[in-house]
Amino acid sequence: MVNVDAGGTDRLVLAVLAQYRMATTEQVHLLTAPGVRIEQTRRRLMKLRGEGLVDRVTLAQAGRMRVWFATGYGARIAATWPELRDLPVRRYAGDRTAVRLKMGHGLTVTEVGLAFVQDARRRGEICRPLDWIPEVHHPLGSGEAVIPDALVYYRTRDEGGVMLRAFVEVDRATMGPERLAAKVGAYARLYRYIPVPGGRHRGYGTQPAAQQDQEAWRKRYPIFPRLLFVLDGTGPAGIEHRVRALRAATREPLPDRFLHEVPVLSAAMTDLLREGPSAAVWRPAQNPDRKVSWLNPWPT
Repeated sequence: MVNVDAGGTDRLVLAVLAQYRMATTEQVHLLTAPGVRIEQTRRRLMKLRGEGLVDRVTLAQAGRMRVWFATGYGARIAATWPELRDLPVRRYAGDRTAVRLKMGHGLTVTEVGLAFVQDARRRGEICRPLDWIPEVHHPLGSGEAVIPDALVYYRTRDEGGVMLRAFVEVDRATMGPERLAAKVGAYARLYRYIPVPGGRHRGYGTQPAAQQDQEAWRKRYPIFPRLLFVLDGTGPAGIEHRVRALRAATREPLPDRFLHEVPVLSAAMTDLLREGPSAAVWRPAQNPDRKVSWLNPWPT
C-alpha cells in the first residue's frame, strides 16, 4: 500500500514556516519533529530548499545560525491547504532582506510560540504548532485594525477540555512604555467595535441601533481572547516600568465589562521560558503585585 503520509512532515515544516514567518533550524526541529535527531530536520529543510519551497538567511555573527522562511512559491502553495485557509500570503515571503530586518522580533515571536507548544506537550494538553497564528487581522473600521503578534489556541486537559484563546503581544522594548500600554485601548476598541453598513462603525459610548447588531469579534470567537504581553529586551527595572504603564492603561476610560471579562496579563520573557507559559508568571494589569497562570487568571 502507498504510504500516503510520506510527505506529512514536509508539509508541516512548510506550513510552520509559512505561518510563523521565520524560524531557526532548532525551532523548526522542536516544533515539527522533536522525537528525531536534528540532522533529519536539517536534511528535510535542505530538500525543501532544493524544491524552491523554503530558503534561509545565514547569520555569520551568530555562529552561522540559519534562519528559515517560506519562499513566495512555498507560501502560495501552503495558503491553499485547509489548515492554512485563512493565512495571508506574506508580502515579504521569499525576500531575504525583509526577513533579515524583521529577524529580531520575528524569531522572538517564534520562540514564544514554541514555548506554548512545548508546555502543552509536557502537560498533556493541546497546543499544536499551527495553533500559534501570527498577525491575525482584526478590522476596526476606517482602515484601522488590531493585529496581534500572535493568536494562540490552547485546549486544557480538564474533563471535556476547555478551549482557551489569547492575543499575544511580544514587546522587545523597541517602543516606549506608553505606546505599549496604548495597545490595551486598541483591544478595548476591538471588544466594543460593531460594524455597520457603509463602512462606518459604532465605538463605545454609542448604543446599537438594533438588537441584531453585534461586535465583530463574536463572528470569530465565542469569548473574547485573553490579552497577554510578553516583555523582553530590557532588565528588571525596564520590565517593571512597562508593567506599571500597563497598570495605568487599565485606569483609562474603557468599554463596560472589558476589564471584567478580558484578563490583561504581562510576563517577563525570561520567566516564561524558564518556568513555562502555564506557570504563575503572569501579572494582572490591574493588580501587578500578584502572579497567576494565564490558564486560570481570575482571583479565587
